[in-house]
Amino acid sequence: MTAAIADGPAATVAAQSGTAPDHLVLQGLEKHYGDAAVVRALDLSVRQGEFIALLGPSGCGKTTTLRMTAGLVAVTSGRIVVAGREITGLPPYRRDIGLVFQNYALFPHMSVAQNVAFGLEMRGVPRAESRERVAEALGMVRLSAYGARRPRELSGGQQQRVALARALVIRPSILLLDEPLSNLDAKLREEMRTEIRDIQRALSITTLFVTHDQVEALSMCDRVAVMEAGRLVQLGTPHEIYERPRDPFIADFVGRTNKLRGTVRAAGLVEVGPLRLVADETPPPGARALVMVRPHRIRIAEPARSTMDEQVNAAPGRVVRTTYVGDIVQYDIDVGPGLLQVEMPTAAGPEPHAPGDTVELQWSARDTLVFPEEA
Repeated sequence: MTAAIADGPAATVAAQSGTAPDHLVLQGLEKHYGDAAVVRALDLSVRQGEFIALLGPSGCGKTTTLRMTAGLVAVTSGRIVVAGREITGLPPYRRDIGLVFQNYALFPHMSVAQNVAFGLEMRGVPRAESRERVAEALGMVRLSAYGARRPRELSGGQQQRVALARALVIRPSILLLDEPLSNLDAKLREEMRTEIRDIQRALSITTLFVTHDQVEALSMCDRVAVMEAGRLVQLGTPHEIYERPRDPFIADFVGRTNKLRGTVRAAGLVEVGPLRLVADETPPPGARALVMVRPHRIRIAEPARSTMDEQVNAAPGRVVRTTYVGDIVQYDIDVGPGLLQVEMPTAAGPEPHAPGDTVELQWSARDTLVFPEEA
């Protein structure tokens, strides 16, 4: 594992820049249970040292994809290739893969050190080498002093780190993480996001991470693969997924967004009731359209300070509801064709707008996402 750490930064940079070779390749992967297709024709290539999230709602097939990769679920059709070697039919213990489960799956009757050493024992690693590797793995997750404890004597975050150490101690070529943070409270989730990402970068280990939490996916991973109904619907960097979603499902699932319905009147121009909104990209003129804009991209201006910038949308409105939540103020504002939610950062200044206040909302054309409205 020491050598992997030494090579880590260069391999991580290569993965992030897209110059690293493909390490894990899923080709036409499918899983059917009877007539029900859980995963459909999924193609995904993960570069050496890259950290990719499988993101999607419950039931979209992301965990099934992970379990097929690990060898825990049989593939209906398709291929799984690691470093040029097909592993589709191999049992889990021959795949050189480390797996961290959602519920940790620690043995309660074993000590922390014994839990971490379990995979080494199954592989016949000599005891002296096993002790060294267990100590190294526990040091990596900052649990060197906890080797003699039982899992029940640890916090949730510590148990998760033990599970991570157990997966890494076998020195796998690929790490699979199945919603590893879902059982932690908010503060621990934030801490573990940072720890897992730092360890992954230090080791430069190719990693596939299943989550339904878009914050985890965007903050931790090099690229995000969004799944819906068993299909991969968009693969891109966090910036690409968030700023240029391919369809309304992705825009709505990844982040918060407002929705208005209208008609495209010309290229870059959508009519929504009395509002005429500009956007960088639109469907063809005449098309019914779904207009989406994120709450934190809208700013509030006094009506007298209206903008004349052709690349900025302006919509007069009336404040319906004000919710103060500390770092931001959330507003529900009636603009005629519908309600828009607006999020403004707080400051040590004037009181927030009150219900009944008349305001003007402004946002840029590039923040206006327009999609064809499905019939």
